[in-house]
Amino acid sequence: MIRMKDIIREGHPTLRKRSEEVKFPLSQEDRQLSKDLMEYVVDSQDDELAEKYDLRPGVGIAAPQINEAKRMFALHFDESTGEDLSLVAINPKIVSHSIEKAYLAAGEGCLSVDRAVPGYVPRYARITVKAFNPDGEEFKIRLTGLPAIAFQHELDHLNGVMFFDHINPTNPFAEIENAIVIGRDAAE
Repeated sequence: MIRMKDIIREGHPTLRKRSEEVKFPLSQEDRQLSKDLMEYVVDSQDDELAEKYDLRPGVGIAAPQINEAKRMFALHFDESTGEDLSLVAINPKIVSHSIEKAYLAAGEGCLSVDRAVPGYVPRYARITVKAFNPDGEEFKIRLTGLPAIAFQHELDHLNGVMFFDHINPTNPFAEIENAIVIGRDAAE
């Protein structure tokens, strides 16, 4: 089980590295990694388990965040978020995106960042993505709103990019042209 002590924090070199493609069929180690990542996001959203194991809630976690430079992450939204998405994405790619941008009104947070970083993080409002599941089956889905933002946040981790790299350094709350505001706060 992944615990907070297993999650590396900003400043760690793995968070700034481009992760390696994952080979199929998955090794036993990579299959377990995919299960562990999903288990963390599911458990972290369960109030009882989060308290019991001292887990910070998150909707996503990427392999580099536990010091595994592999192109893999898990996303999980349950019905209470108004979304219904639960997936492990391996070797993910954005194949198309909107011109329109979107951002979270409250800004983004990250399990690897132990401080509040104020500012708007511009993302694509709509994305179509391709990735593989742990069984090696390719899937293609279209995401909007919070899931699209979370997918881009996790994909950034695979490329050594942190969310605050996107914030305007001179005016963190500068209006973002052609953008929709999403009022919900995401924990990761």
